[in-house]
Amino acid sequence: MSVENDSSQVQSLSGGSGFPTFPVAPGYRVNVRSGPGTNYAIVDTLPYGATVGIRCQCDGTTVSGPYGTSDIWDCIGNGRFVSDAYVKTGSDGYVANRCS
Repeated sequence: MSVENDSSQVQSLSGGSGFPTFPVAPGYRVNVRSGPGTNYAIVDTLPYGATVGIRCQCDGTTVSGPYGTSDIWDCIGNGRFVSDAYVKTGSDGYVANRCS
């Protein structure tokens, strides 16, 4: 049995979390919010060069960033969301399950 490596695959699994990880736009310190929108409190700020594990995604406030304009928000932890416009997922759409 052989396993082929797909070099076009953007996501990877890190830290054994089981969630796909993606890089945050270079040169940006991205705000982490308590919910999927700019009206939610900032609970943290990601450092330059960060990667995030996306648990699920949902609709929220529309944000313009280095990867376009999007209303998709990525849940990176319990009560921790970042705008998908700042995450290089390689897609303009959903790349993870929708948050329930």
